[in-house]
Amino acid sequence: MMWWGWVLFGAILLALELTLIDAQFYLVFVGAAAVIVGFADRLVVGMTPEVQWLAFGVLSVVGVLGFRKTIYARIRGEPTVARETGPIGHEFELPETLAPGASCQVEFRGSHWTATNGGSHALGAGTRVRVERINGLALIVAPA
Repeated sequence: MMWWGWVLFGAILLALELTLIDAQFYLVFVGAAAVIVGFADRLVVGMTPEVQWLAFGVLSVVGVLGFRKTIYARIRGEPTVARETGPIGHEFELPETLAPGASCQVEFRGSHWTATNGGSHALGAGTRVRVERINGLALIVAPA
């Protein structure tokens, strides 16, 4: 292929990645490899097509495997990870009185749970409690 064909091919791949297709930076490295091969062909007169294709393949693989992940993470930024501790530490009101070790059904954050009194004193109906820990599907609660 002529040197300008490689450059044109690389420019098209780069433009596609940056405007129309979100290929997660794969096309950027393949396009950059094509542009590099084009300029190398221009500088080194007489590169055979086999050498051009070999250089294109090697540069593409090295770029994608060696640099894509790092550069993509820097440009796009790391995704925000929601760090939810679950129900531990959250508070709610008891619908009924709970003796020490007793359980009842509660609605908490849109779901039905079993709340167990983990303390040594009875908790009255309407008492504000805090989730201390979780045991299976039971919320172990204590006074807030």
